[in-house]
Formats: sequence, C-alpha cells, structure tokens
Amino acid sequence: MTYTVIRLPQYTKADLDEITGGLDDPFEVAALGVRSRDKDVHYGVRHEGRLVAHAGLVDATVSVGARRFPVAGLGGVVVAPDLRGQGLARLVVDAAVAHARGTGAEFGLLFCLPDRMPLYRRLGWRESTDGMRVEQPGEAVVDHPLHTMWLPLAEDAVWPAGRARLHSLPM
Repeated sequence: MTYTVIRLPQYTKADLDEITGGLDDPFEVAALGVRSRDKDVHYGVRHEGRLVAHAGLVDATVSVGARRFPVAGLGGVVVAPDLRGQGLARLVVDAAVAHARGTGAEFGLLFCLPDRMPLYRRLGWRESTDGMRVEQPGEAVVDHPLHTMWLPLAEDAVWPAGRARLHSLPM
C-alpha cells in the first residue's frame, strides 16, 4: 500500500481523535503530569479520506552550560492503532525532519517513553543521557521524566555533554 505525507494547515483534537479512535491518553503520558506545548507545523497521512498519522514540530531553544542553540522539537507523533507497523511513523517523522533541516536548527529534539526509543533509533535519533530540564506552568523548571533524544540537523552537529535546559514547555 502506498501512503502520501501531506503538510496539514492545522491539527486539532478532532484530528487526533480521528487517528486514535478517541483514546483518552494516546501518548500514554498523562500520569506523568508534564504539560506540553502545541505544535506549529504539522505533517499527516490520509488513507481513504481518514487522517491516520501525524507528527508536529516547534521551534525552541536549548542551553547546555553557557551554550544556547536552536532546536526543532518533534512531538505529537501518532499512528492509527489499526495501521501500525506499516512505516507511517517513519513517513511523518521524515517529512517533519526534512522541514526542520531548513529552519536553521542545529538539532531535532524529542521526548519519548522507553518502548518508543527503538523506533527513533532506527530513524537516526540518539539518546542524551544527561537529562533535560523543561519549563512548566507557573514558572516551574522540572526534570523531564521521559527520555530525551536528538538528531543532528546540521552537518557534524554533536549534542553537547551536560545537563540541558529547554527554554519552553516540552513538545
């Protein structure tokens, strides 16, 4: 079966429900209590008129020590449960990464559960083991409970060693 990725003009809760069938916690992170931000750029796959996959991007800034740099935050990656294992995550993530390469960001950045890490590793993402602090409502800065992964977007970019801070809500 051939699928085509499209850039979506918007992405709503109704779109997420169309993909997931209305699951209450499709990303399985609600219990972690970390708020995330809406994405600014959206890619999706439609199959027989139905939205069946999504990946979103945001521009963000990270600092490690005195170094501050732009990142393209990837989030909201989801595939319809009945179509998983057919390469749809790769399609939407690759489209989002291709877009991110043109933004001037040095790195792609994402947060994920341990069971999702093998997928992202296959797509070229690497784990940062030094942890990430993120902003939360009320001016709180907290350690993000999910695994941090990065992807070089600029030639020869290497994630700096040390504890990092995302200067926004996570994606």
